[in-house]
This record gives sequence, structure tokens and C-alpha cells, in this order.
Amino acid sequence: MDFIVALQIIVLLGAIFVGVRLGGIGIGYAGGAGVLILGLCLGMKPGNIPWDVILIIASVIAAISAMQLAGGLDYLVYIAEKILYKNPKYINYLAPLVTYVLTIFAGTGHTAFSMIPVIVEVAKGENIRPSVPLSIAVVASQIAITASPVSAAVIYMTGVLEPFGWSYPTLLGVWLLTTFAGCMITAFIMTLISKMDLATDPIYQERLKEGLVKPPVGLQEMNITPAAKRSVWVFLIGVVCVVLYASAISPAVGLIKQVVVPRDAAIISLMLLVGALITTLCNVKLGDIASTSVFKSG
Repeated sequence: MDFIVALQIIVLLGAIFVGVRLGGIGIGYAGGAGVLILGLCLGMKPGNIPWDVILIIASVIAAISAMQLAGGLDYLVYIAEKILYKNPKYINYLAPLVTYVLTIFAGTGHTAFSMIPVIVEVAKGENIRPSVPLSIAVVASQIAITASPVSAAVIYMTGVLEPFGWSYPTLLGVWLLTTFAGCMITAFIMTLISKMDLATDPIYQERLKEGLVKPPVGLQEMNITPAAKRSVWVFLIGVVCVVLYASAISPAVGLIKQVVVPRDAAIISLMLLVGALITTLCNVKLGDIASTSVFKSG
């Protein structure tokens, strides 16, 4: 029995490894192969396909893709850049804070990818090894998924825990507090134990002399259009509506007694509505949405 369990774990980790190496939709390909091997060869019974989770992820990605095309994602990244460049000494704390907030706002960690080169630039400017703030920031962007009001993880876990007396607002408060505290404590520990002096890194100094890496260039000004700002506001209002509706139908709050639209269907519909409003109000070309980086990776 122990041997079979070990094989199952190996297949699971192997599928994850192959999926990460492939990237993008390759994660889904590897996952399907892993399920077949576990089911046909190792006797595991597959669970039900989580259509609600899949549709929530798809609707949120579709809305964010429209916002990215309108320039809203660049606007958010620009704001985050200004925060980091104005306070470079605190990069180890601000980097995870920025990626955490971006994920809370968007419901997906994909938005944090665009912050990686910025974090590297700011860290190099402060003579800090970029690996320190980067490692914390990437983890924070994924941990925040479990506290984002528009993430599939939060909606699913709320449905599981509400029958045990935990309301949606209470759970959201607990998850926000604990995940944020965990990220900041980790940032503090990493700052204490890590060797951060970039000047003592011989490999980096050698590559810098050879011109293989470029010195920091500082904050670059960006032309932010009114449509970009509008798209961010539309998305933010959509997130607030999700929180308000999900709280109102929670049994502990009880503002809406007769629930016609359940929580998962509401978030899917609201995110699709957000995408429609961004497309209409920000003159987004629908044919270009599928070509955005968020849509492809998501």
C-alpha cells in the first residue's frame, strides 16, 4: 500500500513539474495526463470536474484581459512602480505588499508577473540581491489568491465552510488578516537571515563588467490614458459588488433571504459584465483580447 501511495505522489509531482515546464495551457495538458495515469494505472477514482471553479477563473481572466487591453493593468503596474521607487530601502516589504494587493484586486497571481522586472531594478539600485524581494513577492502573489474576494478558491471554500457557521465576511476577514500577516512576517525573517549585499556577489559583478546585465535605469514615465483609468475603476466597482452581494446572501448576514443567483454564478456574471463595460466604455477591440498575455497565461 505504501508503495502505491508513493507512486501516486510521484505521478502528481511529475505532472506538476511537466506542466510548469510547458507553461500556459501545458499545465492543463499535464494535469489531464496525470489524472489518466492515476485513474487507469494506479486505481484512483477521479473526482467531479469543478466546473464552477473553472468558469470563475475563466470569467475573471476574461475581465482582466479586457482591462489589460484598455491599459488598466499597465496603470496599476505604474502605480506600483512609483511606490517601489519612492521607497527603495523597504523593497523587501513593499515588493510582497504590491504583488499581494494586485492579486487581491484581480483574483489571480498572473498580474504579479509584470512586477518582476521592476522589483529586480529597484533591488539592484539599492545594492540588494533581487532574489530576496523576488522570492517573497512571488509567494505573496500566490498566497493572496486564498484571500481575494473574486478568486475561485475563496468562493469554493466559503461554500464548504458556511454550513459550519462561518459567514463570508468573517472568512474573508480572517483570510485577509492571516495571509497578509504571514507574508509580512516572512519578509521580516528573510530580511534578517538573507545575505543581501549585491556588491559582494562576484558573478553579478563580473556580468556587470562584461555588459551582460544593465545597471538600473530608474522610474520611466508612462503615458496613462483616460481609458486605462476608467477600466481600473470599472473593475474595482465590480470587485466591490462581488463582496457586497456575497456578503448579503450569506446566512449569517441574511440581507437577501431568497437567493435566486448563487455566489458562484453571481461572480461569473459580474465579471463578464465588467468585461462588457470595459469593452464598451474603453473602446476595447474584442478581437485582440485573446492575444493579451493575461489571457494566454490564464
